[in-house]
Amino acid sequence: MSYFVPPCNYGMVEYDLSRSGQCHQLNFPFLERLNLRTVIYLSHDEPSQPFLSFLEDQGIALIRPKGLDADIPESSPMSEAEVLFALKNLVQVILSPQYYPLHVMCNFGRHRTGTVMGCLRKLQRWSLTAIFEEYRRYAGTKVRLLNEQFIELFDTDLVRIPVDRPAWL
Repeated sequence: MSYFVPPCNYGMVEYDLSRSGQCHQLNFPFLERLNLRTVIYLSHDEPSQPFLSFLEDQGIALIRPKGLDADIPESSPMSEAEVLFALKNLVQVILSPQYYPLHVMCNFGRHRTGTVMGCLRKLQRWSLTAIFEEYRRYAGTKVRLLNEQFIELFDTDLVRIPVDRPAWL
């Protein structure tokens, strides 16, 4: 009998778009069931070798945004430049169905992933109340007001929406 254990802070964002914290070997059977095509890894840390091997074995593309400053500790809030880079330069990935099923992850699935997802929700024209409720659900007691402020002030006009985009946008 096999067990299907999702990674920490796993959640479905939209159809074929999910999010979580770091994945471990215990989570691989669960991830395998998602039939992922692409993983966006928003952490400064190198992915573990078992995770890299899993991605290779499954034929899953790994995208690590350049521009995440390795000198800034993971505990620091995500800078505007990092989020803009992730959204603007990965918009073709995050907003293009050809990369789906897609999974976005960082260390714990709270801050980096939560900030990017909050900005994505803003692109979807969610209310700030709903965006912050979702962010807080994943951040738990580790809520960062600077991340919420960033999401609130994020200018959606800076992101070009591709013509070939998911139906949910």
